[in-house]
Amino acid sequence: MSSWFKRKEKGIQTSTEQKKDTPRGLWYKSPTGKIVESEELAKNFYVSPEDGYHVRIGSKEYFEILFDDNKFTELDAKLTSKDPLKFEDTKKYVDRLKAAQKKTGLKDAVRTGVGNSLGKSIVICCMDFNFIGGSMGSVVGEKIARGIDHAIKKKMPFLMISKSGGARMMEAALSLMQLAKTSAKLAQLAEAGLPYISLCTDPTTGGTTASYAMLGDINISEPGALIGFAGPRIVKDFTGKDLPEGFQTAEFVKEQGFLDFIVHRGELKKKINLYIDLIQNNPIRS
Repeated sequence: MSSWFKRKEKGIQTSTEQKKDTPRGLWYKSPTGKIVESEELAKNFYVSPEDGYHVRIGSKEYFEILFDDNKFTELDAKLTSKDPLKFEDTKKYVDRLKAAQKKTGLKDAVRTGVGNSLGKSIVICCMDFNFIGGSMGSVVGEKIARGIDHAIKKKMPFLMISKSGGARMMEAALSLMQLAKTSAKLAQLAEAGLPYISLCTDPTTGGTTASYAMLGDINISEPGALIGFAGPRIVKDFTGKDLPEGFQTAEFVKEQGFLDFIVHRGELKKKINLYIDLIQNNPIRS
């Protein structure tokens, strides 16, 4: 055997001064192959600094970004879904709910926070895609409706952050009823003269797009977000036609007139409050 592979000295130790620092945390690789440390990613609003890719985040991160000092009160935090239809596919719906709650630490696919953003009160409903694909069931519809009720009662603007695969089909018609329910509540918000900003994030699809996601006084999105009713594969199969490049990206949807603005996540807090000030004809906050 070569002497290269024989250790002549026993008990070799490296002095503290000579030790190299180990990586501080995990690393994230964006779809374009750019690698960034998770800690740096968090400091950059969970946007890859090299290619601008907006990583999917949930209510925890959006609340951190939008509420002043991350201070807010959560409404209806313990509301959970039932299983009135006794639904079962590959597993029972009740078991699927328990598994999702255990995995995510969430009660359902939306959370509602009330707090200050740039010094003024706002109600924010934010969806979590990690919970059964951000699907909209009875609890999602009810929490959004109650969030709107709170905004009307307290005369606050309302922000909806959508991130969803659509209606929760394990609740069948009950989930589809949430489209009408949330749309009716938004009509009440409009009658009260209160602003509604809709933020579509990646992805915003199905019944979510067919209801509250496209009903904002101002509809905005993050760059590159997938926005549509059915997915590109289903649309292509149905129409039998090749789809345009970038079909259903936020940029494409904006060109077709469904979005007003595309906003970088680092600018969200400033821009959302700017739109609210403009709608309410208030002095613009800096």
